[in-house]
Amino acid sequence: MSTTAIDPITLTVVWNTLMSIAEELGTTLRNTAFSEGVREGDDFSTALFDRDRRLIAQGNFSPGHLGSMPACIGHVSEYFPPETLRPGDSILLNDSFMGSGHFPDTFQVMPIFIDEEIIGYVACSAHQVDMGGAAPGSQKVQGVTESFQEGLRILPVRLVREGQIDEDILRLVLGNVRLPDKVRGDLLAQHTANLSAASRLRQLFLDLGTETVEAAYEIILDRSEQVMREALAKVPAGTYSFEDYLDDYGPDTEPVKMAVDITFDGLGAVEVDFSRSSDAVPAAINSYINYTRAYTIFAIKVYCNALQPQTAGNMRPIKLTARKGSFFNPSFPAPSGGRAVLQVRIFDAINGAIAKALPHRAMGAFSHWSNPNLGGFDDRTGRPFVMYDLSFAGYGGRQGRDGVEALSPVMNCSNIPVEVHETHNPIRVRRLEFIADTGGAGQWRGGCGLRKDVELLNSTAVFSNLTDRHRFQPYGLFGGEPGALGETLLNPDGNAQPLHSKGTYELKQGDVLSFRLSGAGGYGPAAERDPAAIARDISDGYVTPQGARDNYGWEPGPE
Repeated sequence: MSTTAIDPITLTVVWNTLMSIAEELGTTLRNTAFSEGVREGDDFSTALFDRDRRLIAQGNFSPGHLGSMPACIGHVSEYFPPETLRPGDSILLNDSFMGSGHFPDTFQVMPIFIDEEIIGYVACSAHQVDMGGAAPGSQKVQGVTESFQEGLRILPVRLVREGQIDEDILRLVLGNVRLPDKVRGDLLAQHTANLSAASRLRQLFLDLGTETVEAAYEIILDRSEQVMREALAKVPAGTYSFEDYLDDYGPDTEPVKMAVDITFDGLGAVEVDFSRSSDAVPAAINSYINYTRAYTIFAIKVYCNALQPQTAGNMRPIKLTARKGSFFNPSFPAPSGGRAVLQVRIFDAINGAIAKALPHRAMGAFSHWSNPNLGGFDDRTGRPFVMYDLSFAGYGGRQGRDGVEALSPVMNCSNIPVEVHETHNPIRVRRLEFIADTGGAGQWRGGCGLRKDVELLNSTAVFSNLTDRHRFQPYGLFGGEPGALGETLLNPDGNAQPLHSKGTYELKQGDVLSFRLSGAGGYGPAAERDPAAIARDISDGYVTPQGARDNYGWEPGPE
């Protein structure tokens, strides 16, 4: 630990500058990206590390990427020890185990030098719209039994060598993806965003001096750890358990048990254990340990220390355990392309357990979300297209507040605008609306489900569905009712064929996909709901008069 004294003003300047750099890195990436998923969907993340590869600051983006970055940069250093790196180098990787759990997420890590000495690293991740594999979007679950079927796997490689992009590596990557223009654009956006952040971080060191900045780092990390331990120590000591189930891992398969045991020691540490969960499954939906860790840390932080920025310091008191070979700690080559569907479910499992220790902070289960991939060859251009979509519904009710509608739970992404999809893909969005009476009834109501109908204008397309909660309702808490089940229908105004939540289908022109997301769970007994709140729900269209009668015993007052 450095003995350099840091006054409060200097420490504040360093900390605010670090946060600004991490956020600006993300802004640069968003503004220069080519794909809808990164540019409009915010499916990316950014972070800064010190010379010892400890997380110092991160942008306010996707927890799945951010929580994976410390392990990711550690793996990079195994392949490229510091002494082998040169100014201007940048390392690319997307391996599921080393990164954030599936091939579409590409990471770029750039060392920062002053006088031939590494002073730190900047890193960013971005979800690429396609990385090859068995279906457009590289997230097909059904029928994928090993990682080799999922697309191009990139172990750490030097994409940029002393400032020069290796066109051979780039050509190899782009030759294996369906949308090379978008992937190239996003990869270069990652690189340029890292360059801008590296320049600013280097300037901070030049302005204040290496000794001062690194002394500030130690204070930031130690105080982050101290505050987290103090928060964890306030949770009643004990082990709290919860079980829930993923619908299945494909048509005609069994549910996947998601079991968690959380032990708070009362002294400032916590262990989260997923070992009682199901074994890894022969479908592309397993959760590699980095991804499990990412959302574990996120969930614990939300309940115990939500407002403090995340660093390596406040990660120290949180231990993750998951049995080797289990669903939450599979071994390569377990497939995992569809693992994105799990982040809400990991959070919900932890939420269910922590509700027993901190009932005033827990909430009913989230509605689930929809992450379908629809692709083929565009009749208008003869070129491939991939519609990568993100749709979000409601939050669960919690003490003192109803669940909010149509916000991104857990992952910090955004609904991609209808106009963007229709401009870039041969589709038309026919309907986008809340589904009344789907939020779980309760003293505080769960958020509504969401309906989105998408018509295919192209002659053909391949559709990979990726959602859940078609079989197991989002749970309510403390007497609150569960949310309504979700469903996916083909041609809802025709024969309304039910589609599997993780199935893959061939579509033809004029087919309409109707995505209907589940409602979120309620909190507290419905009988205790304020009649004025019921009347507002009816007025807003969240609840119908009949739904109010059925769920709350409501009767209209006199005219």
